[in-house]
Amino acid sequence: MSTAISAETTQMPLVRPASPNFSSGPCAKRPGWTTDVLSDALVGRSHRSKPGKTKLAAAIDLTREVLGVPEDYRIGIVPASDTGAFEMAMWSLLGARGIDVFAWESFGKGWVTDIQRQLKLDDLRVMEAEYGALPDLTVADPSRDAVFTWNGTTSGARVPNGDWIAADREGLTLCDATSAVFAMELPWDKLDAVTYSWQKVLGGEAAHGVIILSPRAVERLESYAPPWPTPKIFRLTKGGKLISGIFKGETINTPSMICVEDYLDALNWAKGEGGLAGLITRSERNLAAIEVWEATSNWAAFLTEDPAIRSSTSVCLKIIDPWFVGLSADEQAATAKKMASILDTEGVAFDIGAYRDAPPGLRLWAGATVETSDLEALFPWLDWAFGEVKASGG
Repeated sequence: MSTAISAETTQMPLVRPASPNFSSGPCAKRPGWTTDVLSDALVGRSHRSKPGKTKLAAAIDLTREVLGVPEDYRIGIVPASDTGAFEMAMWSLLGARGIDVFAWESFGKGWVTDIQRQLKLDDLRVMEAEYGALPDLTVADPSRDAVFTWNGTTSGARVPNGDWIAADREGLTLCDATSAVFAMELPWDKLDAVTYSWQKVLGGEAAHGVIILSPRAVERLESYAPPWPTPKIFRLTKGGKLISGIFKGETINTPSMICVEDYLDALNWAKGEGGLAGLITRSERNLAAIEVWEATSNWAAFLTEDPAIRSSTSVCLKIIDPWFVGLSADEQAATAKKMASILDTEGVAFDIGAYRDAPPGLRLWAGATVETSDLEALFPWLDWAFGEVKASGG
């Protein structure tokens, strides 16, 4: 384990992370990944061919196995990453009941905007919190639909559990789980529509989303028709019945079979690591390593101060050094960007700047595809880079 160095220390560390990929999405590929894993990709063939459908169905089956999704839940591969998947859920399911939205970072707040301005739904309660905190989840009304992210990718705060969701709820729960799934335990009996993109925790290639529907969500789809026109890529029903083919590998639009092959490789790796339990262990071990370093740092701290709600994947750091705190907001933002740029230039950490809407700082991806040894090698570089920007005056 590294120990923090003085902010005035400018000696460059000698040991570099074996992989500098700490981006929060697309995140690092699995350890040992090479393009050779794509050699069996079904290129030049139709995704509607028998082999194409077989590949897509295998991806769905492996997803169910690794995540432990109940057999009566439907899993579908859909267009446009997690954004497309969650928009599909909202455009198809919302409007039948009042809605409670819980938002504490940029993506959750984006769902609020879409519900208000695009779907123009009025019976809406919005519960918000600042970056690094959670709103009061206990106010959720079981007679209303609930919309929320499980893990705040841009804030580093996650829902600790599903205890706040009523087992006998009348409304549906729509959960954006893109930076949580494959790294955190999800209570499937409490969730009705779950979406993610495999470019997040498994390090897959982007552009594809996954939607998982409970029997209650399917019932809503077949008993309720939204008042607005629904774009083709969002349609989950035809003639009032679920389009079951979507959940058997018959995708709405043309998927990249190279991306599907990459996803299959990631799923098989996950299975070899012990499935979901193994992935959770890897991610939590990474968070524990960051916590050891943070506890000794004299300039960095977690944006999410409460360990009970601290993300184990998208770990957001704020800068607490008095010199930095005394800077103007613009100067703080520029200084944090400069620090991230220095680390990028040195080739030791790519894409770790805080999200543009979040407080100035850094964000480290610590999901299962990241090796703990790489994080431990990075910590002295973080200290060095901060010493560099402080010595230069920002």
